[in-house]
Amino acid sequence: MGAFIDARNVPSGTVIKPDLAIIGGGPVGISMALALAASPLHVVLLESGGMTFDAKIQALYEGSKVGAPYLTLEATRLRYLGGSSNHWGGWCRPMDEIDFEERTWMPYSGWPFGKKELNRFFVKAHSLCEAGALLYDGGQKWATKQLGPVLPLGEGGVTTRWFQFSKMRSSTLPTHFGDRYADDLRRIRNLAVYLHANVTRLGLDGAGAKIAELDVATLSGRKFKVKPKAVVLATGAVEAARLMLASNDIIPAGVGNTHDLVGRFFADHPTPRDTATLVVFDGKLSPFYQSNKSVHGAIMRAGLFPSEAFRRSHAVMASSITVESKVELDDLGKAAVEAAAAAVGVDAGDAQAYSLGAGMEVTPDPDRRFTLDTERDALGMPKLKLHMRIADADFARFRQTLKELGRQLLVSRAGLLRLNLVTRDDWLNSLDWGNHHMGTTRMDADPRRGVVDANLKVHDLANLYVAGSSVFPTYGAANPTVNILALALRLADHLKKVLR
Repeated sequence: MGAFIDARNVPSGTVIKPDLAIIGGGPVGISMALALAASPLHVVLLESGGMTFDAKIQALYEGSKVGAPYLTLEATRLRYLGGSSNHWGGWCRPMDEIDFEERTWMPYSGWPFGKKELNRFFVKAHSLCEAGALLYDGGQKWATKQLGPVLPLGEGGVTTRWFQFSKMRSSTLPTHFGDRYADDLRRIRNLAVYLHANVTRLGLDGAGAKIAELDVATLSGRKFKVKPKAVVLATGAVEAARLMLASNDIIPAGVGNTHDLVGRFFADHPTPRDTATLVVFDGKLSPFYQSNKSVHGAIMRAGLFPSEAFRRSHAVMASSITVESKVELDDLGKAAVEAAAAAVGVDAGDAQAYSLGAGMEVTPDPDRRFTLDTERDALGMPKLKLHMRIADADFARFRQTLKELGRQLLVSRAGLLRLNLVTRDDWLNSLDWGNHHMGTTRMDADPRRGVVDANLKVHDLANLYVAGSSVFPTYGAANPTVNILALALRLADHLKKVLR
């Protein structure tokens, strides 16, 4: 039988020697521990927090930021078992084929493998999220049969596609991985879960060729070491970068940072509000556009997405457009609707208007990055400074997708679109973020372009792996969770082979 151990009770000076240490008890770390349950590997899972929220532990996320407006760092993640699944929205969608491709209009694009490499892991990843049958766009036939038709659009580059949602058993709340899988973790014979265990250093051997030890500390002052055969860093994009950069006693630039890439290419999905106003001339919009609906054993919601063909032909980024609240048009808007409806020969007497939200992909940018700051946290680790940037071209490309949607609405005589954001200030003032941290330990076969290789192993280190969306070379517009779980399950399969 496995064990949950409070690291605050571990005597200082203790040395633990497992086969594998997983740093981070969020969805990725938990899923990897579950995937390795039947293997003979002795695994230690090290989680910074406990079973519930603790403000002192949460404060370890604090950092500073400069540049474009962004969220407060300590507000974007939760630091206890289950990680950010303790406050996620449950949105799920696999990335598209094109998200893995090298694209001439997107610098630094191209994964070292295609989507097919992950396809066999999505069913299990979906199951871990408790998101029902793997339907997505294939669920449209059931959704329309039960709830009404999709929005009629003329032929073109934007189409209706689907999200699915994680749910707890017997409710529609997203799965909280710590609560849901704690008992499963306790049943794993070769697993020990250490709570309140903060890794403060990735200790290299004298040659700088592998991880020899991990320094672990608690806020109560206990300190001990873990000396594993291999390490998986599953702390999220921000903390992975911090721990690698701060572990600089052997290599001054930090662990895995030979080519100055750790902490660079940070990304999140911008989620600007009220990007446009959608007007449906006949006032009829099926309910799955505005809210989550039960469809054939899954909870689903429709969005409007640029097709892969449109993205290639028009060099636009991934995005998802969501229908939000109803809005009242002003007199000018009403006049525009009447004129447009008359021009295409339809009655707009029952017209209804809706505000549109969005999730956007951003261009990879090496100067959107984290660096170590001079201030230190309660454990003595340097805090991070975020240098945040977003390019005007990213807004312009999304605006191009909105224009295409507006054209298709008029072609089909179904409605029209008013674009609400024009200047950079307009976009920045409307901006929110998805809390989807990505990119700080990017993946590439070439160590000059990536921190980890196709197997998520840090280049030039024999036994350090990174799991999570920090390895994404490009970001798509899909919510990351089900994708990072597929990556984690693939890594677990790999470790079963190389560590046996």
